[in-house]
Amino acid sequence: MSTEVKVPTLGESVTEATIGSWLRQPGEAVALDEPIASLETDKVAIDVMAPAAGIMGRQLAGEGDTVAVGALIATIEDATAAAGAAPAAKREERPAPGAADTMPAKTDATVLSPAVRRAVLEYGIDPSGVKGTGKDGRLTKEDIVHAAQTRQATPAPAVTAPAPAPLPAGSAVPGGERREERVKMTRLRQTVARRLKQAQDTAALLTTFNDCDMSEVIAARNRYRDLFEKKHGVRLGFMGFFAKAACLALKDVPATNACIEGDEIVYHDYVDISVAVSAPNGLVVPVVRDADRLSFADIEKTIGDFGTRARDGTLTLDDMKGGTFTISNGGVFGSLMSTPIINPPQSAVLGLHRIEDRPVVRNGEIVIRPMMYLALSYDHRLIDGREAVTALKIIKEAIEDPTRLLIDL
Repeated sequence: MSTEVKVPTLGESVTEATIGSWLRQPGEAVALDEPIASLETDKVAIDVMAPAAGIMGRQLAGEGDTVAVGALIATIEDATAAAGAAPAAKREERPAPGAADTMPAKTDATVLSPAVRRAVLEYGIDPSGVKGTGKDGRLTKEDIVHAAQTRQATPAPAVTAPAPAPLPAGSAVPGGERREERVKMTRLRQTVARRLKQAQDTAALLTTFNDCDMSEVIAARNRYRDLFEKKHGVRLGFMGFFAKAACLALKDVPATNACIEGDEIVYHDYVDISVAVSAPNGLVVPVVRDADRLSFADIEKTIGDFGTRARDGTLTLDDMKGGTFTISNGGVFGSLMSTPIINPPQSAVLGLHRIEDRPVVRNGEIVIRPMMYLALSYDHRLIDGREAVTALKIIKEAIEDPTRLLIDL
């Protein structure tokens, strides 16, 4: 008796996905609700869970294949029947001596969660040589990180390498060999590329800039950081301040929180802020819903949770659905200035950048202040220059005088 494995429902308007990898191979034992395949959708990676325990049977689609929701992609055979019919299927296949594998064959003790798989690939660790500390001896992400740290701390044996042969004249590499590698774009990367190009082709994009003195926000953060973390269990970062400042601007300049649908303008009386987060497979934009009604602590907790789940690959489609405005912080990577592209169908995006000490004039004197460039890209079809400049100025003033965030100025 076999159980069918079908592509699960992937979320509203998502009708197909790409098989990223098979986590179980034919003949391997499978536990109920164990991840057996990873699907890539336009926005996130989703694991397909085993609907029954048994032996992995046929795989009807290969890695890289596009499959529709509800499509049959594999079967799971009854363990007893599979043992009687094909005992050889239960034996684990061993690679030929010297075969190079990017990932070792999985056993019952090394069933890897999405977070662990990403850590294995990131650190280049063989999971079969790591002792798991999780439930039933399962590997955790911390196990892989610890193994990587241990490997780095252990000095490699000294090897005396032969002197390299002289390069031929004009050669850039030994023997003049030049290599190329072709890697298929992930479904997520294809979607990001398509949406960004769509924004450029459809919207009338324009960016306005301003600079912002971060002195008061830094002082407030330093003054209350410890008390805030002790009370709320989360660090007080800068994103909470900018999210609140953006809410003030969006309420005062409604066009920046609107979108175009056909020949109509849709104005929102709520603020759902998409926060650009870097994930292993690319940029994702989970949504902080009703940001205008949330406290600083709620915003920081939500953003912190998004960051953790983005790194672990556990964000869902619902986490990224919707959004009326986007904040993208390129400053965490060292960016001094940029022109961010809007996230359709939104009409505006705020770009944050790195903080650096610069000379500025205050009261007729040159002083050093921690400054940040702010960029607001917007769809000029909907937002006039005056509105865009006004919105960015409101954000700047709220950051330079955080009291405005408390009294709604």
